[in-house]
Amino acid sequence: MIEIHAVTIDCADPYKLASWWSAATGLPLGEGDQPGDDEVMLRTEHDPFLLFIRVPEGKSVKNRVHLDVNGTEGRSRDQEVERLLGLGATIFDDRRENGVGWVTMLDPEGNEFCVCRSQAERALSE
Repeated sequence: MIEIHAVTIDCADPYKLASWWSAATGLPLGEGDQPGDDEVMLRTEHDPFLLFIRVPEGKSVKNRVHLDVNGTEGRSRDQEVERLLGLGATIFDDRRENGVGWVTMLDPEGNEFCVCRSQAERALSE
């Protein structure tokens, strides 16, 4: 058996992208992380945490691993999509149909992530 320690995201500017994800998730940047750092983390209460690492090459193909997120604090999937658009994400593929489905979005460096229905929305359809 293994334990997942971190989810690592390759990027051009770790501090900038981690700051964007910090605004999106509400997770704090790691203590002492600064602009120009080659590694920046977003700390979670328990592992896994998010680790952003500088790499020289840009993104060239679809992610093989991505994050699925959903709204909290009473926000629906659609409200969360609008909030993330306001932070600078873009819509890549909209799969919302008949009140279900998800939206694939891109963060500022083009990494895909999916916005799913909130737990409250899923409970209503059960």
